[in-house]
Amino acid sequence: MKLNIKVIDLPVLLPESNGCELCIERLREKLSALRGVVELAIEKNSNKMEIKYDPNFISLEKIEEKTREIGIHLEKQYKHESVTLEGLDCPDCASKLEKSISHLEGVAWVSVNYASGKMWVEFESEVVTISEISTTIQHLGYSIKDIGEEIGEDRSIFQISGMDCPDCASKLERRISKLRGIKETLVNFNSAEMVIRHEARDDIINEVIKIVDEAGYKARLKTVADDLMDKPSFLKKDKRRLLTLISGILIILGYGSSLFFGFFSILFFALSIAVGGFYVARSGFYSLKALSLDMNFLMGLAAVGAAAIGEWEEGAMVVFLFSLGNTLQSYTMDKTRNAIKALIDLSPKEASLKQNGSLVRLPVSKIKVDDVIVVKPGEKISMDGVVIRGESSVNESPITGESMPVDKYTGDEVYAGSINERGALEIKVARLYKDNTISKIIHLVEEAQAQKAPSQVFVDKFAKYYTPFVILLAIAVTAVPPLFLGEPFSPWFYKALVLLVISCPCALVISTPVAIVSAICSASKNGVLIKGGAFLEEAGALSVIAFDKTGTLTKGHAEVTDIIPLDRYSNNEILSAGASIEEKSEHPVARTIVKHAKKISVRIEKADEFLSHPGKGAQAKIKGETFFIGNLRFIKELDIPLNGSLEKIKDLQLQGKTALIVAKKDKVMGLIALADKARDISKNALKEIKNVGVKKIVMLTGDNENTAKAIASELNVDEYEAELLPQDKVSVIKSLISRYGKVGMVGDGVNDAPALATASVGFSMGVAGTDIALETADIALMADDLSKLSYTIQLSRKTLGIIKSNIVLSLIVKAVFIGMTFAGLANLWMAVIADTGTSLVVIANGMRLLRFGEKEEEGARHEHVHEGDCCDGNHDHDEHEHHEHTEGSNCCGKH
Repeated sequence: MKLNIKVIDLPVLLPESNGCELCIERLREKLSALRGVVELAIEKNSNKMEIKYDPNFISLEKIEEKTREIGIHLEKQYKHESVTLEGLDCPDCASKLEKSISHLEGVAWVSVNYASGKMWVEFESEVVTISEISTTIQHLGYSIKDIGEEIGEDRSIFQISGMDCPDCASKLERRISKLRGIKETLVNFNSAEMVIRHEARDDIINEVIKIVDEAGYKARLKTVADDLMDKPSFLKKDKRRLLTLISGILIILGYGSSLFFGFFSILFFALSIAVGGFYVARSGFYSLKALSLDMNFLMGLAAVGAAAIGEWEEGAMVVFLFSLGNTLQSYTMDKTRNAIKALIDLSPKEASLKQNGSLVRLPVSKIKVDDVIVVKPGEKISMDGVVIRGESSVNESPITGESMPVDKYTGDEVYAGSINERGALEIKVARLYKDNTISKIIHLVEEAQAQKAPSQVFVDKFAKYYTPFVILLAIAVTAVPPLFLGEPFSPWFYKALVLLVISCPCALVISTPVAIVSAICSASKNGVLIKGGAFLEEAGALSVIAFDKTGTLTKGHAEVTDIIPLDRYSNNEILSAGASIEEKSEHPVARTIVKHAKKISVRIEKADEFLSHPGKGAQAKIKGETFFIGNLRFIKELDIPLNGSLEKIKDLQLQGKTALIVAKKDKVMGLIALADKARDISKNALKEIKNVGVKKIVMLTGDNENTAKAIASELNVDEYEAELLPQDKVSVIKSLISRYGKVGMVGDGVNDAPALATASVGFSMGVAGTDIALETADIALMADDLSKLSYTIQLSRKTLGIIKSNIVLSLIVKAVFIGMTFAGLANLWMAVIADTGTSLVVIANGMRLLRFGEKEEEGARHEHVHEGDCCDGNHDHDEHEHHEHTEGSNCCGKH
C-alpha cells in the first residue's frame, strides 16, 4: 500500500483559525476519523498539519474540503472571547473565579490571568452566551471592564433601552451574533450596553439597530462625545465604592446615635452591614454554591456571626473595612496593570495609507503587507516596515529601551510604537498589525505574567493548606471550650470569627505576583523581555555567564585595521589597488575594503577582466596591468615572490587579524589587515556584570585560537573557548553548569539556540523585529545593549528581596494575630485592618519595582549628553555613513 504524505498550511484553509488547542484537538479527531487517513499531526506553533493518507480511499482535495468544512463548523459552534475584569484584587480570587466559570454549562475552557486582570474563555455559543458568563462574573463580585479588543478592529458600542431582565440580554445577544459580518457580541444588562466587533461595512450599524428594534428595544450608537460626557466619577465607576462610602457614613451615624439612642445605633450598624456587605454576601453565596470558599464567604460569615452574638458594631466595622480594603487593593492593582495598558497604547490604531497619490486614514487592521504608509514628524509609527523614502531620527525607546533616537535612512527597518521625530517617512509595511513587534512584546509580557515563579508556587501550596487549617482551628475554638471545658460560648465563638478573618490568605498569595508583574513590566519598559517569573528569579542567581563572540561582544563584521606597505609602495596605492579589484566582488570582505577606501577618499580605479577565485582571492586589470588580492595560499600558487612578508603576516595572525596580500604579477605591494573589533560598550558592560557579583565570564567562539585570544585579552574575560561548533558550545555550557551551578548564555538567539536552551537562562541580543530570536530566548534584550544584563541581574535580586520581605511580613502579621486572638487581645475590626493593611503594604512594596532603574537611566542619559561636543560621546562615525553634523552646530542631530 503506497501512502502519500502532505504538509498543509492551516491558516490558508482556515483563515479565521485562532490556534486554540481545544479546536485543534477537535479538528484532529474529526479528520482522523475519515476513511483513508492513516496518520495526522498538527504543529500548534507553526499551524501546519502533516497528514499521511491512502490516495485509493481519499484525495488531498477531499481532505482540504473537509478541513474547511470542520473549521467553519467549529468557528460557528465555539466562540473565543477575552474580557478585562475589574475588582480582581487577589490571586486566590482569580483561581476561584476561574473554577466557578468553568462549571457553567457550555464553557469548554477558561483561564484567568490575575496579573493583567484578563479572562479568556471558550464556550459553545448555542448553549451559553458571553452575556450569561458576564452575569455570573458580576454575581461573584466582579465586573467586566471591556470586551476583548483587537487594535484597529472595527468595534461599535450601542446604548440599549427597554431591556428588563438578563434573559432578554442573552436572547438579544444570540440574535445579533447570527448577523452576517458580526464577529463577537456582548450585551451587558447591568450597563444597558451592547458591544460588537464586526466587519467594516457601512450598512452593518443600521442592520443591528433594526434587529434591536424588532426585538422590542431601542438602540443608539454611542459616540466619542458620549464617552466624554458620560465619563463616570470615581464612585459611579464601581457601585461597590459608593456602597462602601454609604456604609462608612452609617457607621458614623451609629456611633453618634449611641450617645443618645441605643436602639438607633444598632439600626444604623445593621444598615451598614446590609449596605456594605451586599456584594460581599452575594459573592460569598456564589462561592459556596461553587464549593469554593473565598474571602467574601469568610468575611460574610464573620459579619453575620458578630451580629448573631450582639456585636453589631464589630460586624459593621468588618464589612466596612473589608470593602474599603478591597477598593484600595483594586485601585493599586489597576495602577500595576496600567503598565500593560501603556504598552498597548504605544501602537496607534490608525495609519495614513498612500493611495493613488493621496493619503487615506485607515484602521491598522486594514493595512496590508507591502502597502506604503506615510508618517509625519511627531507621529507614532503604526506598522513595522522598511523606509523607502525620507530621512529622520526615530525614538525607539518604547521597543528597545535605547534612550537616544536612531537615525533612519532608506532601507532601514522601523517598528510600530516608535516615534518619528524629524522628517516625514514613507514606509513599506513588512508585517500585519497582529504580527508586529509591539504586539509580540505585549503577548510575551502577558504570557510571562501568567507563569508562576518558584516562590509563587511555594506560596500557593502553603496557602492551600494554611487556609483550611485555620478554618478547622476556628471550628475547634468554637466547639471544644464550650463542649468539653464548660466555657461560655460567645467569647470563644468571637475568637473563632477573628481567626476566620485572619485566615484570609490574600496578603500572602498576593506578595509574590505583584512583585513579579511589576518587575516584568519595568523590564519591558527598559527594552528587556523576561519570559516568566522563573527566569526572572534565575537571573539573579547566575554565577557564570558565557558570551558568544561574534555579533555579541564584537561588532559582527570585519573592519580594516592595518595597511602595511612593502617595496616602497604607499598606503593609498595599496588600498587603491585592492579596492579597485574588490569593487567588482560581492564578498563581505570585499565590501569592507571598498567602504574603507571611500571613507578616507582613496581613488578607486576602473577595473577590467575581473576574475574571482573562491576561497582564495580575486584579480583584475587596472590601466592594462594585472593586480591580485588574496590570501597567502593564493599568492603562493601564483608564484609571486613574498619579499619577507611572511613574518608580518604571522604577526597579524597572532593578533587575531586576517591578512590579505595585494600584489602585481611580479611582486607583493603590501598587506591589508582586517579584524572583527570588540564593541565599544563590551568592556564596560562586562566590568559592570562582574561588579554585580557574577564570578566568571566566559567567551565562546567558532573563530580560530589567535582571534579568540586577542579579543579575550582586550575584554579581560576570565576564560575563552575557540573553534567551537554549535554542539561544542552545548558541551561547554553543560561543563560550566556541572562546575559552577547556575550559568547564563548570551548570543544572537539563532545560531546559538542549542546553547541558549541548555543554559540556566538564555539571553538573546538585539532581537527587535526578529521572530526566531524572540522565541528562542528566556530573556530577550531588544537592543544590542550589553549594559542591560547587569540591570536585569540587579532587577532579579531586588525582586527576590521584595518577595521575601513580603512573605515574611505576611506570615509575621498572621502569627502575631493568631497569638493575640488566643490571648484575647484582638478583635474583628483589628483583624480586618491587619489583613487588608498587610495586603496594601505588600502591593505597594511590589509596585516599587515599576520604577526600578529609572534614576540610573536618567543619570546615564544626563552623562551621555554632556560627554562631549556631540550628544553621543561614543558616536561611531564608521557605522553611520550618512551622518552629517547640522550646520552651525556641534550636535550630531540626534535631538
